[in-house]
Amino acid sequence: MSTSTSLRPMARRLLQPNASQQIPPSFLLPSIFAPSPQIASFSSTPNSFYPRDNNKQRGVSSQRRTGLRQPVSVSKTALPTPVNAKDLPKIETDPDHGLWGFFHSKEKSLATPEEDAAHGRAWCVEELRAKSWEDLHALWWVCVKERNRIATENYERKRLNAGYGAHEAKVRAAMVRITQRGIKQTLTERYYSWREAELLAQQDPEINLSADGVSYTPKEFTEEEYVDEDVPEEVTEEEAIRAEEALKSQAIPPETKPVEKSPDAA
Repeated sequence: MSTSTSLRPMARRLLQPNASQQIPPSFLLPSIFAPSPQIASFSSTPNSFYPRDNNKQRGVSSQRRTGLRQPVSVSKTALPTPVNAKDLPKIETDPDHGLWGFFHSKEKSLATPEEDAAHGRAWCVEELRAKSWEDLHALWWVCVKERNRIATENYERKRLNAGYGAHEAKVRAAMVRITQRGIKQTLTERYYSWREAELLAQQDPEINLSADGVSYTPKEFTEEEYVDEDVPEEVTEEEAIRAEEALKSQAIPPETKPVEKSPDAA
């Protein structure tokens, strides 16, 4: 009944002759004829009309440290107080510890892009061929140590979300990998050379590849078998004179310049 009573004045105004001027837009009609919603005022203060729920823990706040209203089994135990960072004992570390090898510096965990970019070129194969086995072995583990440092800094850079130094570290790691690739190629060439030398030694009767006895026994030559091809044959005196005359005949005479006559001589 209340709804139909409230709609009568609105319907009466719509049926008037000048209703065309008072008709609201079509998109507002649903809100006009809809029943009025229930509106409640918002307030942060508790309403005294509501009864209490008799909660014994009401008013206990961990942020304000109000504490418990009733004692519990651990109430008599004193809570530990936090220690100031300045009062903490200084932890002594070994300056020669092996884990320091994973960092370029002991003062900081990340190198600057300028420090990562300050490196030379990679070792080429031609230079590594002249190195001994001990030098190649030491250089290989230097490269492994450098790659571990770069990997540690990349992990730290990703953890801190630093946003810099990734390109310089990538170029530095590429130079190290090229050097390791050259060491592998050099050792592979030496391995094949050793295999070829081993096959030739197996066919040589002077070389003993077994572990028993002398490894190399050179063959003894007699005076009849030994011929030194580097010693020239004896030359007679007549042959020496002929060779000297042939050289003189083939010699080019020195250049002679024309003598300029003076005007007095004419």
